[in-house]
Amino acid sequence: MGQFEIFFLGTGGGRFTTITQKRRTAGIRILGDLLNLHLDPGPGALVYSVGEGLDPQKINAIFVSHCHPDHYTDAEVLIEAMTRGMTRKCGVLVASKSVLRGSDVCESSISKYHQQMPEQVIEAIPNFKFNLGNVTVHVTEARHTDPDAVGFRFETKEFGDLAYTSDTEYFEGIGKYYEGVRLLILCVMRPSEKPWKGHMTTGDALKIVEETRPEHVILTHFGMQMIYYGPSKEAKLIEEKTGVPTVAATDGMRITFGDTIKIQSKSVKSSGGT
Repeated sequence: MGQFEIFFLGTGGGRFTTITQKRRTAGIRILGDLLNLHLDPGPGALVYSVGEGLDPQKINAIFVSHCHPDHYTDAEVLIEAMTRGMTRKCGVLVASKSVLRGSDVCESSISKYHQQMPEQVIEAIPNFKFNLGNVTVHVTEARHTDPDAVGFRFETKEFGDLAYTSDTEYFEGIGKYYEGVRLLILCVMRPSEKPWKGHMTTGDALKIVEETRPEHVILTHFGMQMIYYGPSKEAKLIEEKTGVPTVAATDGMRITFGDTIKIQSKSVKSSGGT
């Protein structure tokens, strides 16, 4: 099996980053031999996919972790791309209950019209497990202002696991979902000095890294407060305190996940945690 490629089409999150586009909010693309997955397609997902040469019509899976616009806005248009302009039932849509059916805090974020076109629709609830191509997906718990929010852990047979927390605050037991992961992608909205309920701070990320000891950590989904503080500075702090290689993602950054983990940004090329 070939290695996986992870493209950070956007590294921004939260209302004001979305409004200003200080960082893109386009989500993450994960490519493997049998996988072409767009994870949390917020505003700009379609445009930046095309701009990076990642044909949206080749997507075979769309994952939406919860019902906030910086995670779901472009999901419907990507479903249209995945289903060849809504002419073929194909691909998989994986989304939280709130995204598919609505909840006390939000309406459904993807229309019934669009939900009927993927070949399979999976409601993502914590501790549920399913297979997607040659990857086993474990749905992880998140605690956020959307109570149905979830994260995802991707188990590969040859290269081990990678995981994405989505938006969550720290809670007792969160580490158990990510123990043994080689590559851990943390949505760190704010620095420790500026906490916001339901979201992760640098201090929260530090605790998760200490509990799970992954091979590499990537910080992403930065709010404006985090952007002002400097994500690279916060990543360096985590690395210095834990000894775990930690990188703040940049828009357009690419990771090769295989026998080794290699990180390449458009402005700075590096390998591992340097």
